[in-house]
Amino acid sequence: MNFLIDNYNIWKALHIIFVVSWFAGLFYMVRLFIYHTEANARPDDEKRVLQQQFNVMQNRLWYIITTPAMILTVVFGTLMLFANPGLLKMPWMHIKLTFVVILLVYHFICQGIMNRLKDGSSKWTSGHLRMWNELATLILVAIVFLVILKTSLGWIGGVIGFFGVGIALMLGIRLYKKLRKN
Repeated sequence: MNFLIDNYNIWKALHIIFVVSWFAGLFYMVRLFIYHTEANARPDDEKRVLQQQFNVMQNRLWYIITTPAMILTVVFGTLMLFANPGLLKMPWMHIKLTFVVILLVYHFICQGIMNRLKDGSSKWTSGHLRMWNELATLILVAIVFLVILKTSLGWIGGVIGFFGVGIALMLGIRLYKKLRKN
């Protein structure tokens, strides 16, 4: 047990490194989904080449970076909890772990989207995928604020801030769509 406790800061550093890698992989993955979906509007020869390339890129990103980073994030986060079980008594940690579960669901939904894009059965539009990408941003914002501010973040301020970021992101997406059309 001393090994776990003595190396707490190492587990924490590794946890943060793999959280960053996991989010980077998720953000880029959904961006690839958008490009993959938009390739459907291209002429058949171009569409085929682009989609084959996106399939290769998605597989490599998913299985070499994103999923291993997710697994290592969970492993090192779990080691931190074993090394410091007092964290589980703190209300903010329960909320954070709820967001982690939501992020895990998000991760596996992304894997399903990737598989449907690969077999040509995806019903997602590029607009829906852009909105989907912002959900990961909201989860990231919530987790970072919870971890940094802990109990100093009031519930009302936290809820207002969380939805404020969500509304700002949606307005930004709408503005981007309008600018893109012009």
